[in-house]
Amino acid sequence: MALMNEPTAPYHSAQDALRVLETVARHSAGVTEAELARHTGLGAERLTVLLRMLRREGYVEQGTDGAYVTGAALTRLTSTHGREEALREKLQGTLDRLRDSVGAAVYISRYVDGEINVTQYADGPTTPAVNEWVDFRYSAHATAIGKSLLGQLDHNGRRDHLSRHKMARLTSRTITSDKLLLSRLEAQPPTVPHLDLQEYAIGTVCAAVPITAGSSVGCLALSLPVEHAHRLKQAADALNRNAAPVLLSLAI
Repeated sequence: MALMNEPTAPYHSAQDALRVLETVARHSAGVTEAELARHTGLGAERLTVLLRMLRREGYVEQGTDGAYVTGAALTRLTSTHGREEALREKLQGTLDRLRDSVGAAVYISRYVDGEINVTQYADGPTTPAVNEWVDFRYSAHATAIGKSLLGQLDHNGRRDHLSRHKMARLTSRTITSDKLLLSRLEAQPPTVPHLDLQEYAIGTVCAAVPITAGSSVGCLALSLPVEHAHRLKQAADALNRNAAPVLLSLAI
């Protein structure tokens, strides 16, 4: 399966954060911000933002002398014992924070062995999850999640998926022409969120942004009741800005 892998801003942030973490990990006695800047080549402003995020996520800790050392969350994720459970807990915590900050149900989805899998999500009483009335595996053409994942495949990968899953009309807004869908996926810039404006279910709007790490295709998505559709663009932009911690957790 080939990827259309044009890096996005969260991808670059995660890559820079990994450089910082690798440098911190090499200095078991601690490393100062000035030393980190020299070792990583990152500017002071950029480094400050990354360190703030890494402290919030528990990947680094700052001692009383100002030096940075590896944090408990990084230790758990790099341990061979219980890593999968640690990753799941870390991602769930990130999703819970995202749900609260964007005011929407949020989801992580992966494209595995030619199928769509929603692996984790966070919802709540005021941020209800989408009612999965048609299995997400068979409705990629109608969902923001599906369009984001398909958008990260090459043309042959997209055609292969659509050949295995009939493009059923789920609402009056659903695209059922593979030619039209493929042309829209081709034209979509990787930095622009994919949207579902009541194409999957009447009463719900959704947005999704890519979180591709290496050869793994994934996306981060949100859903809102249609009465909150006016917030969709703002929420999608916030989701995109905050995708780096999710990418980083998956990459560690």
